[in-house]
Amino acid sequence: MERPAQESGMLKFLGIRDFVIVDQMELEFVPGFTVLTGETGAGKSILIDALSLVLGERSDPSQIRNGCERADISAEFDTAGLPQMEDWLHENGFESDGNDSSGCLMRRTVDIQGRSRGFINGRVATMQQLRAAGEKLVDIHGQHAHQSMLRSEAQRALLDEFAGSLELARTVKGAYDHWQDLVRQRSAWEKNAASLMQEREQAERQVSELSALNFMPDEWQTLQADHSRLSHAASLLEAAQTGLEVLSEGESAALSQINSVISRLHDLLRCDANLQAVFDLLESAQIQLQEAVYELSRYRQSLDLDPEQLSGLEERLSTIHAMARKYRATPPELPELLGTASRRLEELDHSGDGEMLAREEAAAREKYLQSAEQLSAERKKAADQLGQQVTAAMQTLAMAGGEFSVALTAHPQPSASGMEHIEFQVSAHGGSPLRSLAKVASGGELSRISLAIQVITSKLGTAPTLIFDEVDVGIGGRVAEIVGGLLKKLGRERQVMCITHLPQVASAGDHQWQVSKSLDPARGQVTSQIAVLADQERIEEIARMLGGQKITETTRQHAAEMLRGNA
Repeated sequence: MERPAQESGMLKFLGIRDFVIVDQMELEFVPGFTVLTGETGAGKSILIDALSLVLGERSDPSQIRNGCERADISAEFDTAGLPQMEDWLHENGFESDGNDSSGCLMRRTVDIQGRSRGFINGRVATMQQLRAAGEKLVDIHGQHAHQSMLRSEAQRALLDEFAGSLELARTVKGAYDHWQDLVRQRSAWEKNAASLMQEREQAERQVSELSALNFMPDEWQTLQADHSRLSHAASLLEAAQTGLEVLSEGESAALSQINSVISRLHDLLRCDANLQAVFDLLESAQIQLQEAVYELSRYRQSLDLDPEQLSGLEERLSTIHAMARKYRATPPELPELLGTASRRLEELDHSGDGEMLAREEAAAREKYLQSAEQLSAERKKAADQLGQQVTAAMQTLAMAGGEFSVALTAHPQPSASGMEHIEFQVSAHGGSPLRSLAKVASGGELSRISLAIQVITSKLGTAPTLIFDEVDVGIGGRVAEIVGGLLKKLGRERQVMCITHLPQVASAGDHQWQVSKSLDPARGQVTSQIAVLADQERIEEIARMLGGQKITETTRQHAAEMLRGNA
């Protein structure tokens, strides 16, 4: 059997604990095309659900196994040969600390209270970071992809992905949103131009008056202190003069009398040393009084009985009080009021410029049109290629003569998604006209067309691991053999896993895992297990898929032939 060469950039390990009906499961993954089979209800899709959870999908406490407190999922990926993934890990601080730097270990826990935590290489990660990493590592094609492909937005996204234009599509949306925001601003300006003009005049007048006042934040306290001093200058001068008279200038001045007592005591110290303490205290008091006299003398000289200066201060205070009353503020709030009015005037100068808004709107429209036209050109080219490739695949999927086309119809008005409406059209049989995929294809035809599109588009992706969850629903026979061959061929380039009920697809796998469930009598609970099948076990499982519960020697021979045919 030819084995795939891929050994890097793939899912290596998945550990599941207490998740739905899984008690504990540890899976080692291999390159190539692996099929997962088993009876309905055995838990095949639980594997996909667990992997989706660790890749950042929404969690729910109902996913925790009955009787347990927490579900724990971990997945290990080999990132060798994926420079973009390794760069992303480095940029986000998730480099591996182990000897093998080319690895990514992702983990997710969910507890019974609904709390969820994510980790990448042992470091806490947000759900957005888990999803961003997952998009670079795994591409999951769910079993409901057929139905979603009928939606217009899904068709548009698929075409943009096929064209490699997802980033350009996001640019177009951003340019459209910016353009429409400017349209709304200009419309609002035109509607409210009169009221905006009135508000601008009011703000301009306020800024002019407050600027002319030239009132600084620290001026108020200085003005009040100066006014208090000048308005009481006569009383202050009188008090200073009286103090000097009492202390030093009067006939019985205190300083003169203290000096006399000090002199008298000084002569008596030789008679009684006990007077020394009193002498020292009086001498200290004399020094303090002398300093007070000096300071009071200087203060008296500094006092200015200037009525003009007092009048000017009172006029300044009156002007400030009047301005504060006008704007219903306290005097200290006036500088802040000026700043607020200035900022509002600047805003109004911008929003009030209708011509400038019109110019910005026109420039934004032009930028949108340039990006949208480029996107339209890329979509048209990709639409032709996708139509040709899917049409070719249809010929091998029991739809000979059928045709697939991607119709691009110009929108009446530009939109956030571009300048055209995208519709997948199909002609299931030769000679029949192309019509909308949603109106023409039967369930089986839709499954085949959808699978052809998914296989074609998955080849263009960068994710090293592709998972197909029962995407072969609605097909069988020779078509199922062809689908198995397509997936097997894809498995030579990428790591491919497929959950299937079809023996034709299962026999095409390089490896086969069987999912089963059993009742644990000790706990009274159902648990799910996965077994890696050897060659003889594969024969038995494919025979079961062919013949149901009763397996005959004929079905075993048929199963063996199918495996040999895909070797």
